[in-house]
Amino acid sequence: EVQLQASGGGLVQAGGSLSLSCEASGFTFDDFAVGWFHQAPGKEREGVSVISDGNTYYADSVKGRFTITSDNVKNTVWLQMNSLEAEDTAVYYCAAAYKYYSGIHYLTYGMDYWGKGTLVTVSS
Repeated sequence: EVQLQASGGGLVQAGGSLSLSCEASGFTFDDFAVGWFHQAPGKEREGVSVISDGNTYYADSVKGRFTITSDNVKNTVWLQMNSLEAEDTAVYYCAAAYKYYSGIHYLTYGMDYWGKGTLVTVSS
């Protein structure tokens, strides 16, 4: 059973940093793409970043500010978020999908397996 556990959310001031982690189990990390998505209040869920085969993909809104990394031995993916803005306030979800498609595809259309979200609140 695929399981994804996100953690690390919290309250941070604008301009600050936060690091999210996603611990995964139930699948072979090398065979899957893993990503982060967020859903702001009143908005649809959208892709933030995906990592697949060591390649990384980012939404335009976070390029240069967020960094996704992974450790295939620890089955963990991190999202380092710097220069946070009030607009980054959202519930952040970790997700995974077998690598049938490109990272851009998953960033755009979503993934197959989802964990529970972790709330990030950026105060202005």
